[in-house]
Amino acid sequence: MHCSYFDAGRCRSCTHMGRPYDEQLAGKQLHCQTLLAGHTSMEWLPPAASRESGFRNKAKMVIGGTAQHPTIGILDAEGRGVDLRKCGVCSPGLLACFPVLARFIRQHRLTPYDVPRRTGELKHVIITESPDGEVMLRLVLRSEQLVPRIRKNLPALLADLPQVKVVSVNLLPEHKAVLEGDREILLTERSTLRMRVNNLDLHLRPQSFFQTNTEMAAALYRQGREWVNELAPASVWDLYCGVGGFALHVADPSRTVTGIETSSEAIVSAKLSSGEAGLQRMDFRAGDATAFALTAEQSPELVIVNPPRRGIGKELCGWLESSDVQHVVYSSCNAQSLARDLAALPSFTARRARVLDMFPQTTHYEVMVLLERAG
Repeated sequence: MHCSYFDAGRCRSCTHMGRPYDEQLAGKQLHCQTLLAGHTSMEWLPPAASRESGFRNKAKMVIGGTAQHPTIGILDAEGRGVDLRKCGVCSPGLLACFPVLARFIRQHRLTPYDVPRRTGELKHVIITESPDGEVMLRLVLRSEQLVPRIRKNLPALLADLPQVKVVSVNLLPEHKAVLEGDREILLTERSTLRMRVNNLDLHLRPQSFFQTNTEMAAALYRQGREWVNELAPASVWDLYCGVGGFALHVADPSRTVTGIETSSEAIVSAKLSSGEAGLQRMDFRAGDATAFALTAEQSPELVIVNPPRRGIGKELCGWLESSDVQHVVYSSCNAQSLARDLAALPSFTARRARVLDMFPQTTHYEVMVLLERAG
């Protein structure tokens, strides 16, 4: 894949842009195998390849420029807007939204936030597309000043973009390098985006996490389901469960499945998906994964962990070491923290691993490892 923005030096976010894709994938496999080289008994499954372009289901775009000439993309080193509305890694459905949003910003004078001067209101737009082509739109504002104007003119925007089904405003009053704040104002009747993955409907609410590559997310969940069903545990915990992707995929009448996630929004989504699918013996709770494990009266036979980049950490590793858990399915977006966590789990043997290329054109990838308690 080649990108005119990258070639012109306007955006270097995709650090592997222009490299042959086979070379990218092989490099990620080698990087992961090198980090986990000490686990000599581990079987490496073939890496899962992604589409090279148009794979992103989510775009987090900074709004820059002026209300008359807005940019949708990123900021340069001086805090000025760089327009990337034709970004090739975004899905065609996302790309179709950008010119309409730019027109909406111009027509209704939604002044972009000027980072150097700390003036203006509209900071970011965060857009997510479902496998069915429906879209969630979130407008990140500094204050509620523009909310009445956006609400008044929203019907016209929805007429121009009928695929947009969920719209919200997120408030980020602080001047800091984050994409969104804590408070969300829903502007549409619908509050969730239906993400159909492997014949399961996952529900995504505005502040819920979902993988940015739907096809690779589907492969990730299928791999986890295959390993869990092969082991046939009677009880499973899905820690850092998000909207319930792994938990819902491993649901079975023969086992209890518990999902734990700090985001209450994500837990609402997981419960909705479970109820719609008629799944039994499912329990989703909002809370900290480590705190839940440390205070639980009984441990499950198998634990799935899908932590943020920092990994699961020493405390949860220590609990796993002292528990009765027999197997762990570890899904990681950072092989370095994964390697640290595996070193803190000497009672477990890494049996299988698979690299899944969730993020083509970059150095990042997802890796799954199946751990078994040593005899």
